[in-house]
Formats: sequence, C-alpha cells, structure tokens
Amino acid sequence: MTLEILTPDKKVFEGEASSVTLPGTMGSFEILNHHAPIVSTLQDGPLTVRGSGSGKEEVFFIKGGVVECLNNVVTVLAEGIEVS
Repeated sequence: MTLEILTPDKKVFEGEASSVTLPGTMGSFEILNHHAPIVSTLQDGPLTVRGSGSGKEEVFFIKGGVVECLNNVVTVLAEGIEVS
C-alpha cells in the first residue's frame, strides 16, 4: 500500500508499506495492505511503518491528527511530528 505522512509544514514520508500502526484516540490500531476504507482521529503517540518487502521499521512520534485509508492509499495528516 502507499503511505503518505503530512504535517502543515511538509511531507514527512511517502512510500510503500506493508503495515502501519497508529495511535488512535480509542486505542492503537493497525492498517494492513488492502484494508477496508476508514477515517479515524489520532492522538499523540508512536506511528510505526513497516516497509514493504524489507521488513524495516520506521517510528515517528506524532502530535495528533487524522488518518484516511481508501483504495490502498493511507494518508496521515499529523499536527506535528518527530522522527525517533
């Protein structure tokens, strides 16, 4: 799936991922390849990206926001972000 992580300032990440774990306001959840359409609010916390094929993990600390998954494209709109 294609993942984009955006803040008001810049595009932080764009690429292929096999899964994304997100800090939802009702608890942490994971989006996998070909996930059903979803829109959810996010709270402050770690966002973990697992690379497609490589298995490499990248962790970002987001400052709230929203996520949308539609047609195998995941878009995260974060209020702020720190790379850890």
